[in-house]
Amino acid sequence: MAQLKASPACSTRATAPSFHTTGHLYHHFWKAKPSSFKELGLRTSVGANKLQVIKAAARSDTEVVSETTKAGGLRGKLNKVVLAYSGGLDTSVIVPWLRENYGCEVVCFTADVGQGIKELEGLEQKAKASGACQLVVKDLKEEFVKDYIFPCLRAGAVYERKYLLGTSMARPVIAKAMVDVAKEVGADAVSHGCTGKGNDQVRFELTFFALNPKLNVVAPWREWDITGREDAIEYAKKHSIPVPVTKKSIYSRDRNLWHLSHEGDILEDPSNEPKKDMYMMSVDPEDAPDQAEYVEIGLESGLPVSVNGKSLSPASLLAELNEIGGRHGIGRIDMVENRLVGMKSRGVYETPGGTILFAAARELESLTLDRETIQVKDSLALKYAELVYAGRWFDPLRESMDAFMQKITETTTGSVTLKLYKGSVTVTSRTSPFSLYREDISSFESGQIYDQADAAGFIRLYGLPVRVRAMLEQGI
Repeated sequence: MAQLKASPACSTRATAPSFHTTGHLYHHFWKAKPSSFKELGLRTSVGANKLQVIKAAARSDTEVVSETTKAGGLRGKLNKVVLAYSGGLDTSVIVPWLRENYGCEVVCFTADVGQGIKELEGLEQKAKASGACQLVVKDLKEEFVKDYIFPCLRAGAVYERKYLLGTSMARPVIAKAMVDVAKEVGADAVSHGCTGKGNDQVRFELTFFALNPKLNVVAPWREWDITGREDAIEYAKKHSIPVPVTKKSIYSRDRNLWHLSHEGDILEDPSNEPKKDMYMMSVDPEDAPDQAEYVEIGLESGLPVSVNGKSLSPASLLAELNEIGGRHGIGRIDMVENRLVGMKSRGVYETPGGTILFAAARELESLTLDRETIQVKDSLALKYAELVYAGRWFDPLRESMDAFMQKITETTTGSVTLKLYKGSVTVTSRTSPFSLYREDISSFESGQIYDQADAAGFIRLYGLPVRVRAMLEQGI
């Protein structure tokens, strides 16, 4: 990824021109900023210590610094905040809320982790209309797959038997980029739109703590009086923030290059079957082609490198498998999981490419790893997945475990062929130059390396504890 160029401060005099860098989209706007409370003529009421109404230089509307102090002593002390921005209702409302309650500049940051072009369209206009002074967009797809998804794949990390950690892996790469942007634009705080009931607030903030503990963190959902969508719309109208009039999706979704998650509506009742039209990445297995499709996955040291003999970059490889798997209804997961904050939640996930890769990686390990190594790896994979789910990506424990996974998969190189048919993934072939499988040993035919007569002595020694216990119980 190209280095993000140093940005001039959000101008108080004129709108700076937009410009592009490789892998980044950088926008500047906003003719003026409330750079400090002093600059805006802020005064406190004597005795009551209440903050008076002030005029934001950049907007014609009146902005009021909130009297509440849920955020402790931060209000009035922040200069610039980097906000994780999606362009949706919540983050569009957070922009003016931050300016109103903290008197600070807001730099909107959007990470492209494969959520789709439609999700990125019109962000500049939305951010500007919300009152942001700057928009930064970074393409993180390759970094996301190479440095976050593939290590989890190599580790075999699955949370609670089913969940392939799609959202969990995306949050640290986004939060890390926010820390980088905060440094580059001179921000002293970061902010996110995660609710106080979910896992993501933990994942974002643990990353902030790990990479820059000096950064202040503002979490509006844990502070403001907005309780739902209608309140947010009303707030947006009050502050002249345009909101879409299209019908809101009944589901809460999160999409990236690895998966698409669905929550809410009828899914909140675990007894309800998901509606057929809810799915977006995969066809219904019943409607999938009647002809099976074979796909060959090439791996080197536990990491995918090719599809059907064609070498691809990490992001391109995953996108290709999403397309292939999606048309065969691969990778649908419906589960009830235990959230980090204690409650249970029901989610439905579509992970077509990831499901194919997990099947291939595990199958190749059956050739290249011995029994004890597989058992230890599988046991550690549970803890690895738990750490990732809990937002502890930059924890030394996970990093140490990753070094272990990298070492033991050094010889997990080869290819696996899988048959895709109406939602199922069946392994049909696996080969490796480091295979521990020897036909001359495993064959039922007699061979020189393995003498079947040797098994008798092994069984007597291996079964000695069983024999001793039986002798004790029977008084022998």
